[in-house]
Amino acid sequence: MALRNALLRYLRVNVTPTLRSSSITSHRGVAPLYVILRRRFSEEVRGSFLDKSEVTDRVVSVVKTFQKVEPSKVTPKAHFQNDLGLDSLDTVEVVMALEEEFGFEIPDNEADKIQSIDLAVEFIASHPQAK
Repeated sequence: MALRNALLRYLRVNVTPTLRSSSITSHRGVAPLYVILRRRFSEEVRGSFLDKSEVTDRVVSVVKTFQKVEPSKVTPKAHFQNDLGLDSLDTVEVVMALEEEFGFEIPDNEADKIQSIDLAVEFIASHPQAK
């Protein structure tokens, strides 16, 4: 045990993390791993969300093609029940059509909250799996 402790003490390297205000690079001119990973992750996330105007256009298009909806009543602010006259089963069918359009599954607890086109747009635009 004493030999192990002596060996560990010998091999132990003191590390003091410091950030230089001029740049975030190590003494060899290379960015630390956490900076590289953070930058890569943030670029992946930033690039994976859909543009809100594109989502709005696609959602409006899906709702307009729904057989129980009069296309002239569909607006980006339309409420499924109040403005479009859809019942709860129709709303579920619209949400299923949106899942198919955007290529991801909307959890039931979130699908229950989607009662209008603008709520659907908000949810889909903020979801990283939407395509």
